[in-house]
Amino acid sequence: MPVSPTLARTAMPGRRRTAIVVAVVVAILLLTLAFVVSPLLNVDRYRPQAILYLQKRTGKQVEIGRLALTFFPLTVHIDHLGVKNPPIFPSGYVIQVARIDVGLSVGALLHQQVVIKSLVLDDPILHLTSDPDGPWNFENPQSKISANGLSPGSIARVEIKRGLLIASNLLPSDKAGPIFFEAHEISCKLEQVNLAGIINPSSSSMDGQGSLEAGLLRFGAVEVRNLGSKLRLESRHVFFTDIKAQVYGGSAVGGLSFDLSRKNAAFQTDARLSGINLAQLLAAFPNGGGKMVGKMEGDVRLGGEIAHSLRPLAGIHGTGHVTVRNGQVPSLKLNANLMKLAHFNDLGPAKNDPSSFNLITTDLELADQRISSRVIDIDGYGVDVDGSGSVSVSGSDELNYRGLAEITTKESFLTNTVARLSGATLKDGKLQFPFRIGGTIDNPVFSKGKGDKDVDALRNHR
Repeated sequence: MPVSPTLARTAMPGRRRTAIVVAVVVAILLLTLAFVVSPLLNVDRYRPQAILYLQKRTGKQVEIGRLALTFFPLTVHIDHLGVKNPPIFPSGYVIQVARIDVGLSVGALLHQQVVIKSLVLDDPILHLTSDPDGPWNFENPQSKISANGLSPGSIARVEIKRGLLIASNLLPSDKAGPIFFEAHEISCKLEQVNLAGIINPSSSSMDGQGSLEAGLLRFGAVEVRNLGSKLRLESRHVFFTDIKAQVYGGSAVGGLSFDLSRKNAAFQTDARLSGINLAQLLAAFPNGGGKMVGKMEGDVRLGGEIAHSLRPLAGIHGTGHVTVRNGQVPSLKLNANLMKLAHFNDLGPAKNDPSSFNLITTDLELADQRISSRVIDIDGYGVDVDGSGSVSVSGSDELNYRGLAEITTKESFLTNTVARLSGATLKDGKLQFPFRIGGTIDNPVFSKGKGDKDVDALRNHR
């Protein structure tokens, strides 16, 4: 018998009320599960089994303070995780984490598999150390990618909050060496992270990629702040790309990579610099303070092995081209020393602030702990200089430069005559003379050049 419209309209509110009641009951059951069943399910009693599993996977001693479980989403909380260095390394930890939230797949659990969907690490401290024989403390040579249900596989999302990373080498005596790389206040988001591949030294997989920010990053003596970059982990390599950072009052863009597959780790970097406060940059190096001031820009490309020694970055090599504007070299007092060589004074703008210059442009080549330049162009105040030479960066600060100076103002007949008798030449009414600089940065020694030998050498570089 057909249902009358009046009866249908009367039945519909009843069904709505039933649906609302069912929804309320389900909500109450879910809340009961979360607030009553969850505390009763004491996952912390499984902490010894979790520690044993992690020790087998990492090959290292593991500490866990507490385990807890929450629903919606299904998450295991690990408080105070610590993974200790293996026996061949000094006592200490590879990693310590205040808290880890492990997001699990419910569907996988129904099929008796453990699939980690996400990891969130709060306040992790990671100490990476390399042994002179090659292995790193985070590796486990015995690790094998498991095919059973406990394999973590690829983790879709890993997030790091307020992280700290410190990297160093052991010396040949197996004592701790100096820190060569550190990053503070790390915020990092990675996708498709392969933890098994990271700890397995024979892995050739892509181990994760994403983005990274750091409040402070220090590589050797150089510091950068407020760094942002893309990050890729791949087959024992770490790639920082599309870097943007603040550097000593200026900025830098470029890339940095590390190769951890060798006995000695290696690095490569290229950077475009702008507005760098040169005095601040030099002050970061031993005995570098007060040597030179000015604003620097340019590009540099550096690389080399990171040695297991007290000077792990001594083998750096590379090339570049830089420009320094509106600066001073207090120890050189270039104009005053050049004027003494020619035995004349009162040269207009050349007598003012003899340690200052308007512009320096030069190429750079770093090799064997020495910085060499084939063409140096200095526009001083009253004196222009074309030169070439090198300076030691091994600690001796030894100088070996030669060049051709030109007094840019035209002088009187008497001054020109005296200067020419002193070894200078006259060209277009301006004095020119060759010079050489030896000694050290702190105590430079100026002398007259070798005439055409110095001039021709400079011209051959042009």
